[in-house]
Amino acid sequence: VQLVESGGGLVQAGGSLRLSCAASGSIFSIDAMGWYRQAPGKERDVVATIKSGGMTYYADIVKGRFTISRDNAKNSLYLQMNSLKPEDTAMYYCAARSIASGEYDFWGQGTQVTVSS
Repeated sequence: VQLVESGGGLVQAGGSLRLSCAASGSIFSIDAMGWYRQAPGKERDVVATIKSGGMTYYADIVKGRFTISRDNAKNSLYLQMNSLKPEDTAMYYCAARSIASGEYDFWGQGTQVTVSS
């Protein structure tokens, strides 16, 4: 499975961005998908996940500001980010969970999000 993110960039605090992730390859081998982020000097953390049936999970720090969605017909994943804060600055990664392993085995290269104050 190949994952390609897009939509990152520079935005002022309070602004919005929409990230997209296009999946290709053995799509039938994945179920849940998610967004993770990693800031310089910090560990990679989960932002939000969505199961194939639509059930979602959000990290507390983004609840009410970010919305994850997926379009199974287009093999695409999205993250709508509103009310962005400087602390949201990070590299954002799209990930997919393997049905076989139950782990997030597939990762994109990442897209940079920078929020200026």
